[in-house]
Order: sequence, then C-alpha cells, then structure tokens
Amino acid sequence: MSNNLPNLHRVLHNHPSGDPTPSRPDIDMTKQIVEAGKALKIAVHDHLVVGREGVASFKALGLM
Repeated sequence: MSNNLPNLHRVLHNHPSGDPTPSRPDIDMTKQIVEAGKALKIAVHDHLVVGREGVASFKALGLM
C-alpha cells in the first residue's frame, strides 16, 4: 500500500429536513471516521452538514 494516500479534507452530507444542526448520530459517526482516519494516516479536517437553512461546520462548532 502506498504511503502517499491523499488526505480527506472534509466529510459532507445533507439533512433533507433543512436543519443543518448536527445530530447525535452525526457526532458519533464523525468521531468514528476521525479515529479510522488516524489509523490510516488520513486527516479529517472538518465535517459539514448542509440543509436549506445553511451549513454547519463541526470544526466551527467545536465538535472536532
């Protein structure tokens, strides 16, 4: 396996409800993704949730 795997900069998904507020499952999943990334030497810099009401950044909200 190559040691030059590209870094994952952001995780992104939408909330069809329109409210971009991260849910508890979103927060838990993000923690799992970050931990898996560490094992693979892939940095996860942010997780964005998109909804009709805007975009929520886990990093800006202090969730990462």
